Amino acid sequence: MNALESQLSYAFGETIPAPGAVVDIVPGLRWARMPLPFALDHVNLWLLQDDVEEGGALRTGWSLIDTGAGTDATRAAWEQLLADGLAGQPLVRVIATHCHPDHVGLAGWLCERFAAPFWTTTGEFGFMRMMAAALPGVDGPSAIPHFARHGLRDAAMLDQMGSRRNYYPSLVPSVPLAYTRLQDKQDVTVGGQLWRVITGFGHSPEHAALYCESRNILVSGDMVLPRISTNVSVFAVEPDGNPLQLYLDSLGKFADLPDDVLVLPSHGKPFRGLHTRIRQLREHHVERLAEVLAACAVPRSAAEIVPIMFRRPLDAHQLSFALGEALAHLHKLWYDGQLTRATNADGVLVFTRN
Repeated sequence: MNALESQLSYAFGETIPAPGAVVDIVPGLRWARMPLPFALDHVNLWLLQDDVEEGGALRTGWSLIDTGAGTDATRAAWEQLLADGLAGQPLVRVIATHCHPDHVGLAGWLCERFAAPFWTTTGEFGFMRMMAAALPGVDGPSAIPHFARHGLRDAAMLDQMGSRRNYYPSLVPSVPLAYTRLQDKQDVTVGGQLWRVITGFGHSPEHAALYCESRNILVSGDMVLPRISTNVSVFAVEPDGNPLQLYLDSLGKFADLPDDVLVLPSHGKPFRGLHTRIRQLREHHVERLAEVLAACAVPRSAAEIVPIMFRRPLDAHQLSFALGEALAHLHKLWYDGQLTRATNADGVLVFTRN
């Protein structure tokens, strides 16, 4: 446990669910964990015992929050979970916090298997449909001119990034064709309890966290994680975006929640100390912004900022996010008037401290 983690309280200690198994959080709320084929090797899922009206009758089973990626390992873990962890009851609703593959990869498969409705925000639903179709603008090849414009000139790395045309569809093989809309401040009844939707921005188009006041529980998705900072990136589809500002502003939407709320994050372990963790995340970005601003005493591209922010070797997958995050910090400083942006003689966008 690092120094920042020691300031948080882990409600279940070192306990984590085994693949295909569950841990009870409170009666009627279970925690499952699915494997991921990345350095970040897991995603947490949440299951709430629920009754959903269907055709004038109540259908009893489980409402699921997030699904895991569409991989063979995750499907195998789901088969075990369905056989052993859900008391033989079906899924009656699938809820997605956001559109990233580890959260919706098996949404189509599970919704079809159980004839379960799909719930998410409009921003997330639209974006997952775009990416599942590998539409130009959100596919791998669209990233090439974007990253080249920001200083990445390694031909082999650009070729690897461009070859990822089917990256999202490979992990999200199907998306439900219809959805029920979640909106900010909406109260949704799940498992007989009211859950308030708290939308957030910067990490994804319209991320939905869920807060239950009666149980003092927050399903935070990727907006607040206990050990790592949420990725905040500028991507080709929104090349002049300011996602870091959006993310920091979104953290303020959790200000009215109790500090002892039990936070159920998408990665890491359930914890208490929400406001401590938000302060840590804000301080982290203040430090990174200061680091980037100092580096821009001379003109710097986003590619030149990456090794300053990430002091380790990066593969193509990691580099795409690192470049996006470097650019998010540069853009916030640029929008704040602390940096000037210009195109250099090589056609690369560079940023210089004012």
